[in-house]
Amino acid sequence: MLGDSGILMRRSVPVAESDDKPGWTFFTNHGHVLVCLAGDPELRTRDVAELVGITERSAQGIISDLVEAGYVTRIKEGRRNRYQVHGDIPLRHPIERDHTVGELLVTLGRLPASVARRSG
Repeated sequence: MLGDSGILMRRSVPVAESDDKPGWTFFTNHGHVLVCLAGDPELRTRDVAELVGITERSAQGIISDLVEAGYVTRIKEGRRNRYQVHGDIPLRHPIERDHTVGELLVTLGRLPASVARRSG
């Protein structure tokens, strides 16, 4: 949908027409945020939001979802947060449940293979 200012609007996040952002991707925003945090555990929420193409508030909500589900631990360091991704947790959907989030992140080059193994 094209807004009044000539900016393409997608899910209420303005995306400039000249951007190379595709209309759809294989990962949800939760997946994109997890990939960002695995790649750089010290990213600020603002930076995660910018990389994913969502609002800062949405990024905060997604990070909270990931923390609550056990995929990520938020570690407070002064005024900043650092994130630890737990690669041994299984993916959520029944189709992928026999694989871990770490296996996915290893495939994408975001985690070392030793982190992808299931405990127990």
